[in-house]
Amino acid sequence: MSFGDEHGHGSDPGRTTDGGFGGMGQTRTRLPDGGGGDGYGGGRRPQRSSRSLVAVVGVVVLLIAAIAFANRGGGDDDTSGAGGGDRASGSEPTSASGVKPVTGKNGGIPSGFAKDEQGAESAAANYAAALGSDGMFNQDRRRDIVKAVAHTESAAKLQSGFDADYSPAFLADIGLEPDGTAPAGSTFVNRTLPAGTKVTKFATDNADVDVWCMGLFGLTGESSTKPVTNGWFTVNVKLKWNGSDWKVVATSQKTGPTPVTGDNPVSGSDEIADAVNEFGGFTYAR
Repeated sequence: MSFGDEHGHGSDPGRTTDGGFGGMGQTRTRLPDGGGGDGYGGGRRPQRSSRSLVAVVGVVVLLIAAIAFANRGGGDDDTSGAGGGDRASGSEPTSASGVKPVTGKNGGIPSGFAKDEQGAESAAANYAAALGSDGMFNQDRRRDIVKAVAHTESAAKLQSGFDADYSPAFLADIGLEPDGTAPAGSTFVNRTLPAGTKVTKFATDNADVDVWCMGLFGLTGESSTKPVTNGWFTVNVKLKWNGSDWKVVATSQKTGPTPVTGDNPVSGSDEIADAVNEFGGFTYAR
């Protein structure tokens, strides 16, 4: 799906198709064995076998060798930041650049990004987080978000698509009230967490940026039938310079890359609700 093209969450409540946004049910969370309760559980999965341990050690050894190999060479810098056109190959720098995040805000969303590749990456990450937030489930807040991030050329199309996506029927299917709030005694969670960005195309006034994300989606509470799960997905954000900032023209999404689920014990419903209410978001910048 593109925010400017075809919208829809599919017929399965609580999840999107590959075109959806925000990781809603795209990757199943593997729950611990046994135990009923509210779907969150509290146990750990069985210990890995010795064969699994050997495999892990082998992976670590290969990783160390790869790092050592990557650190060899004559110190050539990645020069992919210059020029335009497709950027299908080549690595992106992962270390912090030292450039301070933007201080501007537009409707509570960061704004005023630099007209360069790093500025486009930061804009895409922040816009992906905003468009994948729980605010999109409330009509007034959704329209404020789209107004803040969309380019004027695509704003109307994006808005109509989102309004169709978050219909009253869809909200009811996932257990929300008509205004997008959670039922009494529960907390609604829909949060998109960018893990990295990659410029795939860059020109003077246009940029395509892939944002690799982890998403949280679900309802906390003892009566919830849709416990909070996580999913991994990559959002492509097409940006256009409006004379002073990068703005969204369209987006699309695909599932993954998805890492192996770790051995962390699954937290209880109340702990998840407390975390969502206590831990705020970030302004994303490389």
